[in-house]
Amino acid sequence: MAKLVECIPNFSISREKDITGYNALVETAKSVPGCILFNAQSDGSHNRSVLTFLGTPEAVEEAAFQLTKKAAELIDMNHHVGEHSRMGATDVIPFVPAMGVTTEECVQISRRLGQRIWDELKIPSFLYEDSATREERRNLANCRKGEFEGMPEKLLQPEWAPDFGERKIHPTAGITAIGARPPLVAFNVNLATSDVQVARNIAKVIRASSGGFRACKAMGFMLEDRGIAQVSMNMVNTEVTSLFAVFEMIKTLAERYGTYIVGSELVGLSPAKALLDCAEFYLRLENFDCRQQVLEYHLLDMME
Repeated sequence: MAKLVECIPNFSISREKDITGYNALVETAKSVPGCILFNAQSDGSHNRSVLTFLGTPEAVEEAAFQLTKKAAELIDMNHHVGEHSRMGATDVIPFVPAMGVTTEECVQISRRLGQRIWDELKIPSFLYEDSATREERRNLANCRKGEFEGMPEKLLQPEWAPDFGERKIHPTAGITAIGARPPLVAFNVNLATSDVQVARNIAKVIRASSGGFRACKAMGFMLEDRGIAQVSMNMVNTEVTSLFAVFEMIKTLAERYGTYIVGSELVGLSPAKALLDCAEFYLRLENFDCRQQVLEYHLLDMME
């Protein structure tokens, strides 16, 4: 069986604010043999881009390094402004086992990459999620807390020495989080209000850390270019917490604040079942079996 790893690095740059730099990252991802770029998305309000690519473990590891190198050449974090929390030019590099690869193998990739990024680029990094060396570093939000501006002081705290590198950020590229993790769905819901506090209040209700949905991480942001507020989520396990469950809760809470949902979006890729679960819910399908009733699944099963 072929070994395949998915990688979804996030960069502190957007097509809307720097199309030349964004295109350079896309071309870098495409240039590595054995690696296929599946998706590239950008958001001007967040001033952030997310690339999704798949390939052999060796190719994905190399692509992640080359992208980190290119981002360090393109991005000066001293001048970066955006709605999303960030701490580095290459803000986070997650590795996800896709086929014939274990989580532990992805952990090893993250460790090799972190060491190489420090050795060759002098950019420090934290290991997070399944790669974390300390429990408090499993949660990316904990690693990112303080952001680029507060990171020099944070790294001097006894418990926040980088896993790779010295206790100081790269002067322009900051610091990166690298780790192995399960698949997640980045799912955003946009509201018909310019009051960002509404989105923040809703995010607090639905996120796991505040007692909400167990597999939901959520924050409220303002999309300045559209003049609307957004509830931005990472759905870390859609088998535990479905997309339709959080969507319905956001819809109810939005009505409580006198507003409504104008749309939603996926950032990057989603497992097909997460979307089919929404179809089953909203169509009220009875006795639905996606493996038998979705044509593409049925064909794949027949080919096995």
